[in-house]
Amino acid sequence: MTPIRTVLADIHHLFLDGFERLLEDLDYPQVDVVARAHSAEDIVSTIQNLSPSLLFMELNFADKDGLELLPELRKEFPDLKICILSGYTDHKFVKEAFQSGADGYYSKLNTIDELAECVNEVMLGNTFLASGLNITPKKNGSMKKNTDAFEDRFLLKKKLTRREQEVLELITKAMNNKEIAEQLYISDQTVGVHRKNIMRKLNVRNTVNLIKFAIDHQLV
Repeated sequence: MTPIRTVLADIHHLFLDGFERLLEDLDYPQVDVVARAHSAEDIVSTIQNLSPSLLFMELNFADKDGLELLPELRKEFPDLKICILSGYTDHKFVKEAFQSGADGYYSKLNTIDELAECVNEVMLGNTFLASGLNITPKKNGSMKKNTDAFEDRFLLKKKLTRREQEVLELITKAMNNKEIAEQLYISDQTVGVHRKNIMRKLNVRNTVNLIKFAIDHQLV
């Protein structure tokens, strides 16, 4: 069997060192890691240049949200198999990833026991969901917090709707409600509601702190 030409995409170089060794140590299926990418832009250009069969990718990149990138990859590279490899295990992210075009979802918290099965299932055209992951909330009704010890840029952005992200970006440009309303073709009152919701979700009390928070956490 010809080794599966694979690209790995993650912002953490050291993690990819280890994961590449794990993949290439598999007896079956055989995997050949042909390149690494560290940004959404890198992912697209690498796939265009190398035409791999399989992509393992994180969701959190500095230049683009991985969940936004997935539909673009699926449209441009319909034959590419895409497996999410992430530390984000909340059912909402898992479900959205599959809805956006992922073929598999493997958690960084999982052991390597299922790795060969994951590669094999995805390359056969099946979907793969690693053990411990769900696409629906757990039935006990308790909302399990994400395993991250703190909320990073990806999680913070996911608190906001697309419209709220647009409003936040304009707020950081020192635009007032009227100017934002004109820019987005909505009413001043609607902008005010979005502004209040953004502050509540990000737990800030005034516009100055909101702008500082957004810049510090690279939300814009």
